[in-house]
Amino acid sequence: MEIKELAKQNKDYVISLRRHFHQYPEPSMQEFETTKKIKEELDKMGVEYVSAGDTGVIATIKGANPGKTIALRADIDALSVDELTDFEFKSKNEGMMHACGHDCHISMLLGAAKILTEIKDQINGTVRLVFQPAEETGKGAFEMIKHGAVDGVDAIFGMHIWADVPVGKVSIEPGPRMASADWFYINVKGKGGHGSQPENCIDAVVASSAIVMNLQSIVSRETKPDNPLVLTVGMLKSGTRFNVVAEDGYMEGTTRCFDPELRKQLPVMMERVIKNTAEAFRAEATLDFDFAVAATINDPQCAEIGQGSVEKILGKEGNYHFEKLTGGEDFAHYLEHVPGAIAFLGCRNEEKGCCYAHHNGKFAVDEDALETGAALYAQYAVDFLNKYEK
Repeated sequence: MEIKELAKQNKDYVISLRRHFHQYPEPSMQEFETTKKIKEELDKMGVEYVSAGDTGVIATIKGANPGKTIALRADIDALSVDELTDFEFKSKNEGMMHACGHDCHISMLLGAAKILTEIKDQINGTVRLVFQPAEETGKGAFEMIKHGAVDGVDAIFGMHIWADVPVGKVSIEPGPRMASADWFYINVKGKGGHGSQPENCIDAVVASSAIVMNLQSIVSRETKPDNPLVLTVGMLKSGTRFNVVAEDGYMEGTTRCFDPELRKQLPVMMERVIKNTAEAFRAEATLDFDFAVAATINDPQCAEIGQGSVEKILGKEGNYHFEKLTGGEDFAHYLEHVPGAIAFLGCRNEEKGCCYAHHNGKFAVDEDALETGAALYAQYAVDFLNKYEK
């Protein structure tokens, strides 16, 4: 039986799982009940697994024939978001919500596991299932890699349900797909005093404001227009009251880009602007830069296999062109060890009210996408292993 037919048979199973996980969202690195449920489902299928850290799970499905090893990854954590939907299966954990679709990813991968166990005699090699915690903090992939998630793996495939792609469509294209996502912290030191006597002070508010503005010159004057860069100062704190010149300033922000070399140079470029700007106002400033998540860059061959898998499930019209995103994904860290690809799985359907952005309290998905996702996970695994059969 074809994979897409098996996915259709298991559609209700996958939807019921998704609704269960949606009701019980958990924070990054605290996904204990989520992991417990994943293990229960794998036990029912007779799929072997091991724990990876406190909340990660690595499962293995061995085919009847020898071959290479393909890893399939799903992230499992939720967000600190108040759910604003009216679903019967809305979150029961106050202040937490699966507002980014990770509940779908878990369920689709479990659905794929069920499909793959039914066709083990057709599998040439091994399928590794990676249920990863803490994608939202950018730390989970490191944890899974540390526990051997990609040891002996020939390639890896991941998926992200996506609100801007129509249901029934999938974007899996070569090259950069998601940006690096790094954080920075800036401390500014001035000299406080009375607001009526600024000449006796070094105003940290003014220096901090100038730093915010001057940092944007890196984007507009130091990088190529066709090499995207986002530099955002998301927080600025300085001052205590209306008639006091501020002594200190503090900023936090993020940078996003697709070019690994530009990413390496950003701290150097930023530090030059920050220190020299502060000095112009007689202040001092320091930069702390945290390399958090690398850019997600799809391997061309892996993307090509994925496009073929999409065609088998949805036909030629299923492949959808979607521009790369400046959002970050720690799936990128697996790609630093093995080739692979991530797909954007469409879940948008305005007629069903599935049109809100990720991380929004009204975020919703057209659950028809879950059947496609489960099928695509399984189809990709089989197609990859068949293409590189030993």
